[in-house]
Amino acid sequence: MYLATTGRRDAPAPPRTGGAGRRVPGTVLALGTVSLVTDISSEMVTAVLPLYLVLGLGLSPLQFGFLDGLFNGAAAIVRLLGGHAADRGRGHKRVAGIGYALSALSRLGLLLAGGATAGIAAALATDRIGKGIRTAPRDALITLSSPPETLGRSFGVHRAMDTTGALLGPLAAFALLWVTADAYDAVFVVSFCIGLLGVLLLVLYVPGHPPAPPVRPARRTRKVFEALRDPAFRRILAAAALLGAATIGDSFVYLLLQRRLDLPVGWFPLLPLGAAACYLLLAIPAGRIADRVGRRLPFLYGHLALLGVYATLLAPFGGPALLLLAPVLILLGVFYATTDGVLMALAGPVLPADGRAGGLALLQTGQALARMLAAAGFGAAWTLWGEGPALWTATTVLLAALAAGWALLPRTPRTPYDLPAPAEPGDRNPERRTA
Repeated sequence: MYLATTGRRDAPAPPRTGGAGRRVPGTVLALGTVSLVTDISSEMVTAVLPLYLVLGLGLSPLQFGFLDGLFNGAAAIVRLLGGHAADRGRGHKRVAGIGYALSALSRLGLLLAGGATAGIAAALATDRIGKGIRTAPRDALITLSSPPETLGRSFGVHRAMDTTGALLGPLAAFALLWVTADAYDAVFVVSFCIGLLGVLLLVLYVPGHPPAPPVRPARRTRKVFEALRDPAFRRILAAAALLGAATIGDSFVYLLLQRRLDLPVGWFPLLPLGAAACYLLLAIPAGRIADRVGRRLPFLYGHLALLGVYATLLAPFGGPALLLLAPVLILLGVFYATTDGVLMALAGPVLPADGRAGGLALLQTGQALARMLAAAGFGAAWTLWGEGPALWTATTVLLAALAAGWALLPRTPRTPYDLPAPAEPGDRNPERRTA
C-alpha cells in the first residue's frame, strides 16, 4: 500500500499504533447509522415519486426529467455553500444537521401539497437542497476521521449502511401502499417521522468536531473554488462531470424497465431493491479493492457496468421478466458500489484538511450539474424521438465519456495529503506536493 503510494520499493511502511487502519472509526459508523435511517425516509418517497408524478399526476417524461434535473441542479449549487460553511470553523456536524432537517421537513411539504404542482415542486426543492447541504460535510467528516490508506473501506462501510436504508425504504413504501390501498399520504407521514429520527441520531451520536487535521490549518478560510488550483483535482472533476453527463438516472432506468416488461403499478416501488441489494453486498469489497489497486480503475470499470445497463435495455427481449430485471439491477448496483464512495476516496486525499468539505462539494456539484443535464436531455430525447433512440444516444455519449475519463483521471492520484506520517521537524511547508 505504502509502496504503491510513494513509488519507492525501499520505502518503509508508516508505523501503526493500536490497530489504526484496521478498524472503521466510530464517527463513520455513527454517520452510517444516520444515513441508514435517513435513507429509509428518503427512499420511501423516491421509490414512489416517478410513479406518483408520471402515472398518477400525468407528467410527461420530458416534464419529469426537467423537474428531476432542475432540483438536482439546485442541490448541486447549494453543495458549494454547504461545503464552504462547513470548512469555516470546522462546523461539519452543524451544517450536515441543517441538511438532514430540511430533507425531513420536505416530507410534510409533499403531504400538504396534495396534487398541486407548485407545492410538489417546492417540497422536492427543499429535499434536494437539504441533501445538497449535508453531503459534502458528511463526506468530509469521513475523510477527516479515517486513516488515508483505508478511505475506500470507510466509504464502503458508510455506503453499505446507507444502502441498507435504501433497501428498506422501498419495502416500507410497498408495504404501506399495499396496506393503505395506494394512499401516498401515509408514505409521506411515515417518511417524515423516520427522517426526524435520523436528525436526532446525528445530534446525539456524531462528534461535534472532526479530529484535528494532520497539518496546521490555514489562517484564512479557503475560498470555494480554491481546489481548482490543483491539477490532479481538476482532472478528477472533469472526468466525473463528463461521466455524469452520460448518466441518465435511476428513475429513467426503472421507467424503461416498467414499460419494457409492462409491470403492474404496485410492483414499481420494488424495482430499486435489486440494485440496492447488489450495492449493499459490493460496497465494502469495492472499497477495499480500491484501497489496494488504486481508486481510478474501479471508478472507470463501474461506468462500464452502467454501459452494460444501457446495452441490456437496448437488447431485443421476449423471455421471462427476470432475465431482463436481474442483469439490469445487478449492473446498476455494481455501478454505484464502484463509483459513489470510490470517487470521494479518490478525491479526498488530494484536498487539504481545512478545505476538504468545500473541495468535495465542488466535485459533487460538477457531477450533479452534469447529471442534471443528462436527465433533462434524456427526457427531451425520449419525448421527441422515443425511448429507443434516446437510449442509443445515451450509450454513445457514455462511450465517449469513458474514453475521456480514461485519459483524464490521474494514474497516481494519491498525494502527500494521504500520508499519515507527520511533517519532519523544521519542515516549513508541510503541505508541499510532489505529485
